[in-house]
Amino acid sequence: MQQNPGEALAAGQGGILGVIFAVWLLSIVEKKLHKVVPDAVDIIVTPTLSLIAIGLIEIFFIMPLAGFISDGMVGGINWVLGVGGAFAGFVLGTLFLPMVMFGLHQILTPIHVQMIDETGRTLLLPILAMAGAGQVGAALALWIRCKKDKELTEMIKGALPVGILGIGEPLIYGVTLPLGRPFITACIGGGIGGAVIGMIGNVGAIAIGPSGAALIPLISDGKWLGYILGLLAAYAGGFVATFFFGIPKDRLEKEELATETATVNEVPEKAVPQTSAESVTILSSVADGTVVSLDKASDPVFAQKMMGEGYFVEPENGHIHSPVTGVVSSVFPTKHAIGITTPNGLEILLHMGINTVDLGGTPFDVKVTEGQQVTPDTLVAEADLEAIKAAGKETSMIVLVTNMDRVKNFVLEKTGKAKAKAPVMDVKA
Repeated sequence: MQQNPGEALAAGQGGILGVIFAVWLLSIVEKKLHKVVPDAVDIIVTPTLSLIAIGLIEIFFIMPLAGFISDGMVGGINWVLGVGGAFAGFVLGTLFLPMVMFGLHQILTPIHVQMIDETGRTLLLPILAMAGAGQVGAALALWIRCKKDKELTEMIKGALPVGILGIGEPLIYGVTLPLGRPFITACIGGGIGGAVIGMIGNVGAIAIGPSGAALIPLISDGKWLGYILGLLAAYAGGFVATFFFGIPKDRLEKEELATETATVNEVPEKAVPQTSAESVTILSSVADGTVVSLDKASDPVFAQKMMGEGYFVEPENGHIHSPVTGVVSSVFPTKHAIGITTPNGLEILLHMGINTVDLGGTPFDVKVTEGQQVTPDTLVAEADLEAIKAAGKETSMIVLVTNMDRVKNFVLEKTGKAKAKAPVMDVKA
């Protein structure tokens, strides 16, 4: 009888790569079946048919194909190792964490075992350990650049010690991967550390398992100093790449707003008279246009009221007035924001446009200076709305009360069409 010339099935063949593709295909088939199977039997028939069909396809087609791809990756890794040097170190150090995300790092275990069996050490593990070190450097950069983001910094503080010791999951899945760009720059840092290890050469480990600083005692042939140099290079590479290129835009905007609020709060005492009785401050529309509730802002930093309560105006022209009577406490160098302190100590931030800090002040002609008395009649700035739109930014004129701890009650009295200087919000302090 003729024998089947095909390759025998092997346990685990295809790994998680095959599973991911099979589940994706299963979701498509299940949706299609839901549309044609009668509702009366849908709950039983659809899952059964979906699993039978995709199960057979997975066993006989998907997993062997995924196994072929995995074998090809192993061949590629062996080729890179054969090339050696800084090139091999950079490629493997950069790509290791993306492989971990898909479970493909498991295909490296036989390579480690074979190396240890033949030479008493694995040259691959010290290079791959640099990937976690790059995450540490990236986390340090995020901590410094986003220090006012308490939730993020608390997460980093908890994950850093174990990250240094080689347990990278808290940093990866809790910090860098959810933010996107820091994960990429951290991988680059890992590549830099791997390149240093590859350039030094013959830095091996006598066993697999530990990573980070915990791997130092397992480095063979007294090459621990070379491994430490690789770690430091990965820390530095991840830090520099993330500090300059890896901070997400929304985090930068949030940090900028936090800085603006802090600056608004730094007002000379004489500008904030102490009042014992309750007083009501009236905030006005800063331009002719449409007054909108703050929770409808496109930027979640404003919409979620992270920086304070208020409203915004979609202006019909660029004549921007003060929203309140008070003293100008700050004019930002980028001219996109003006801080005003009221006689009863409320700190008001007029933020002209969204993400307009990137424009360097070009569309704004500020008409007031710090220390100047202003009222809703005061024209505080001229904004070139067309230039703002041409730069891909929004022209929303946002008015915030940033020291909400002084506020007892507030009411947005008016939304919709309004003229400049028209009262729109009452704030009791």
